[in-house]
Amino acid sequence: MIKTYIVGFDGSEASQRAANLAVDLAKPQGARVHLVHVLEWSPYSFLTQEEIAERHRRREEELSRAAGVIEPVAERLASAGVQATTEVCYGHAAEHLCKIAGQHGDCQIVIGRKGSHPLVERLTGGLAITLVQASPVPVTVVP
Repeated sequence: MIKTYIVGFDGSEASQRAANLAVDLAKPQGARVHLVHVLEWSPYSFLTQEEIAERHRRREEELSRAAGVIEPVAERLASAGVQATTEVCYGHAAEHLCKIAGQHGDCQIVIGRKGSHPLVERLTGGLAITLVQASPVPVTVVP
């Protein structure tokens, strides 16, 4: 039995659909929903001192903005009777979602399918394909 549904959530319509499905799956089982917002961030760029200071300021703004996107959804889920937790982190989305899944054990990842362009998705693989190949737990991709 699934105890936690991990939802990759970025505020898009696709991620809203994923959160809605996770609620529909979690509620009858008494499972919880863990909303995860991953901000892309590479530590491997070369920057001047001014750029580093600006980057740290922007990072704080991004964290605040991400919390503003994810927290209202967690509150909506809680009011619907589903235990919801949130997490905002930096890095590569597939890596973080797989890492979180590995820590939770009996869980499932739920993400929304979205892509900027079908050709770009085919060439780069996209989050959905990466998760399906690398995840230690089942992955549901919501159209």
